[in-house]
Amino acid sequence: MTHVNQDSAPTDGIDYIAVEQSPPFQQLKRSQRSFVFPMAVAFLVWYFAYVLLSSFAVEFMSQKVWGDITVGLLFGLGQFVTTFVITMTYVSYANRRLDPQSKAIRDQLEQKHGVQP
Repeated sequence: MTHVNQDSAPTDGIDYIAVEQSPPFQQLKRSQRSFVFPMAVAFLVWYFAYVLLSSFAVEFMSQKVWGDITVGLLFGLGQFVTTFVITMTYVSYANRRLDPQSKAIRDQLEQKHGVQP
């Protein structure tokens, strides 16, 4: 069992457990998860498809597309491109959807506890 040390609890008067259980925070978590989980699944499927193709479809992956550029090389580079695209998409999503929600929660806490931004 883990013992919670009360001496290390925050002393700013904010009940963080209540904040975490509040409807706005729960909505923020749902919004974040609605993006992250499907995107993670899609990327993992893409990644494992690449690994499986490179292991079991060697002839397909070694087909030359242009000069010494093969299908496997393009798929491999596609992994890097996909990573950047996912990152940029998440940043855009967070700026549009998550940041306004988290700002509203923060503003409400600051107003409730008299904290000046």
